[in-house]
Amino acid sequence: MYIRTIDWKNNKIRLIDQTKLPRKLAYLDIDNLKNLWQAIKIMQVRGAPALGAAAGLGMYLGIKDYPGSDWSGFSRRLNKAAGYIASSRPTARNLFWGIERICRIAENNKKQLIPKIKKIILSEAKKIMREDMVSCRKIGACGAKLLKDSSTVLTICNAGILATIDYGTALGVIYRAKEEGKKIKVFSCETRPLLQGARLSVWELHQKGVDVTMIADNTAAWLMRNGEIDAVIAGADRIAANGDSANKIGTLNLAILCKYHKIPFYIAAPKSTFDLKIKNGHSIEIEMRKAEEVSKILLKKDIAPFGVKVLNPAFDVTPHQLISALITDRGVIRRPYFKNIRKILEREKCV
Repeated sequence: MYIRTIDWKNNKIRLIDQTKLPRKLAYLDIDNLKNLWQAIKIMQVRGAPALGAAAGLGMYLGIKDYPGSDWSGFSRRLNKAAGYIASSRPTARNLFWGIERICRIAENNKKQLIPKIKKIILSEAKKIMREDMVSCRKIGACGAKLLKDSSTVLTICNAGILATIDYGTALGVIYRAKEEGKKIKVFSCETRPLLQGARLSVWELHQKGVDVTMIADNTAAWLMRNGEIDAVIAGADRIAANGDSANKIGTLNLAILCKYHKIPFYIAAPKSTFDLKIKNGHSIEIEMRKAEEVSKILLKKDIAPFGVKVLNPAFDVTPHQLISALITDRGVIRRPYFKNIRKILEREKCV
C-alpha cells in the first residue's frame, strides 16, 4: 500500500488527518491559512519533515490571493503569513526551515512581477516535498547498514511515512532494511499521551508488512533487560550543533535505558532538522501542551480527577553523550558531534 502524507491537489493542500487513524484513513483539503494553522496545532499533520512541507505550502496559501503588484505590500503579506504559521508549534525546526526557505526564495526574486513570484513560491514548496522523498530514502540507505539481519528495533512516537511525505526517517531505516531482504522485528512504544506510536507507527508498519508489536511505554526496560532489543531508533524535531536532540517526550528515557543496557541508540533525521545556530539542547524551546491530552484518553475519556494539575511537555532533549550516532541524509554522524555534524552535513550524498 502506497501512503502519502501531504500533497498539493486542485490548488489545495491535501493531507492525511492523523487524528482519525487508525480507525479511518481520511484526508483533509485545506485552502486557507487558518485551517492549516489549526491542522498543525491539533496535529492532524505532524512530524518534522511533514511540517516543513506544510509550512512551505502554507506560505503559498498566505499570499496566493494578494491583489497588489508592489513588492513592499507583498512582502508584508508574506511576513504576516510566516509569523502566523510559526506560532502554531515552537519546537520542530523543519517548520521554521520551510518558512525561511520560502521567504528567502521570494527575496531573491523580488524584482520579478508579483504573479511570477507567486509561481516561484509554489514551485519551491513542491520542491520541498520532492526533496524530502529523496532525503528520507537516503536516510534509510545510510541507517540500514547499521542493522543486521534478524535485528529487533525499538522505536517511539512516529518517525515514519506519516511524519514525512511518503517514507520516513527512523522507520525509513526499517523499510530500507526490509527492502534489502533483512528480517527486522519492531517494538513500537505506544507513546503517551496522544499514542502516536500505537495509532500511527503500528498502523503504517502493519500496512507495510513489517513484523511489529505494540508495547506500553513502560515495557521498554523489561524488554531490554531480557535481551530482546538490538537497537533503538528515534526521529528528531530539532538537533543542536553539538548533537543534542529534541524528540517526543519519553525519548530521553529510552536513551538512558540504552546506556545502562549497552544498546545502540540512534537518532534519524534529515539535514533540515539540524539547527546549527543553537549550541546545545538547553536553547531548544519545548512545547507545552494542554492538560486534557494527559487527563483524558485521546481528549475523550477522563482518567484523572477534574481540575487536577497536569504537566504536559510535548518533547524532551536527549544529550549527545547518550546518542550512538545520528543517521542523516548525508551519512552517519558519530562523535565528536560538534565537529562532525558540520563536516558531514556538507556532503551532497550518503556515503
